[in-house]
Amino acid sequence: MTALPPVRRIRRVALPVALCVGLAAALSACAEDPDEGTNGVGRLPANEIEKKARAAADGAVSVRLAGNLVTKSGTYRLNMRLKAQGANGSVTTRKSTFELLRVGDALFLKAGAAFWRHAEGAGGSAKPGESPDSSDSPDSSDSSDSSGSSGSSGSDIDVADKLDGKYVKVPQDDPSYKQLRGFTEMNVLLKGLLQLHGEVRKGDRDKVGGVRTIEIAGGQHGEGGTLDVALEGTPFPLQFARGGGGGVVVLSDWNKDFPLVEPEKEDILDYGRQLPRTSD
Repeated sequence: MTALPPVRRIRRVALPVALCVGLAAALSACAEDPDEGTNGVGRLPANEIEKKARAAADGAVSVRLAGNLVTKSGTYRLNMRLKAQGANGSVTTRKSTFELLRVGDALFLKAGAAFWRHAEGAGGSAKPGESPDSSDSPDSSDSSDSSGSSGSSGSDIDVADKLDGKYVKVPQDDPSYKQLRGFTEMNVLLKGLLQLHGEVRKGDRDKVGGVRTIEIAGGQHGEGGTLDVALEGTPFPLQFARGGGGGVVVLSDWNKDFPLVEPEKEDILDYGRQLPRTSD
């Protein structure tokens, strides 16, 4: 029998060794635990993950909520820092933007002259951030009455200029107080938002704000909403998408405190009592 050359013999031995090494690496990769280094929430059933996320949110003292909410009255873009004692941040609607500050029961609104000019032009009947038109639909068109009185008067402009950039204290008996305060109530917002409808299922793993998350969804395809829960540290909810295109909000800065101080007196105006509807 003719002996094989040494080089060919080495190649025959190296080939099965390489195959074994590759197979071992593949099996090792398949055996990796996706929850290694996490808080372990990803191993739980979907309903247990939801309970953990709710408990974490209920036990938190503060949070930042930012994103869009679609309601019957329109779409709101919120960027609010919230805690039990109050809140501060901004709300943007289809036609305007305003800031809100709540310290205890004291609620303040701040906006530019254009915001107040719109409110004054509506005869003071429009709620903050809302159109005076009968319909708030994006498809609705502006109209004026036969008298042509839809524009702002000189006195309206004077009032709006005085209110520009000032804090207006919203009286508690004002019809808009309850509506505006709703944007500043941490517990109310979280309980209203973090609701999944239908059978809860586990979804994909992802990252929100650089933090690893696992998604849980309501319904077969997430039609009942989806919630991304942190897999690092406390299992806080980090992103919520409402079902039916109802908006997406990101929840961050959990338990990070922030100051809440009432504005200086010279920066506060009382729209209902101190300011007349016409110029002085």
